Amino acid sequence: MEYSTPIQQLHALDAADQEALTDVLIDCVAGGASVSFMHPLPPAKADAFWQGVADSAAKGDRALLVARNRDGRIVGTVQVVLGQTDNQPHRADISKLLVHRSARKQGLGEALMKAAEQCARSAGKTMLVLDTATGGGAEGLYERLGWSLCGRIPDYALWPDGGLCATTIFYKPLLP
Repeated sequence: MEYSTPIQQLHALDAADQEALTDVLIDCVAGGASVSFMHPLPPAKADAFWQGVADSAAKGDRALLVARNRDGRIVGTVQVVLGQTDNQPHRADISKLLVHRSARKQGLGEALMKAAEQCARSAGKTMLVLDTATGGGAEGLYERLGWSLCGRIPDYALWPDGGLCATTIFYKPLLP
């Protein structure tokens, strides 16, 4: 199913968007996503994370992309980390592809990833890199979208409820 709502880039967060992003992050962590946080994730910690993302986006170091439901509430997001070291100006990282469990199976992850790739292209990037929890469900999406498997690192992080998980690293060259 193709997601029909356009993906939007945010440069700042209002209170409603911050609340919605916090809800998406907490929902994903509660659902078992290994995305840097442990369950239960306190709202204040999630809010602080999103404020840091907004600060980085305001400086142009990252792009914060969001998708909204029919009511205008954010239900999915992804980040393109544009600010890289001096020897990697051609590269960007994809970070925190998150889709609220209530909005899954609608093509939202794919739409967000395609928008992230276009955002990186527009910023002059020619190589994208991402990592994802091995066996966490997103690997198939990345493979379908033409990402190449680089490798897996065992015991890289923890699942939100504890227990070590591996990470899978993907890359994708961007053609003009």
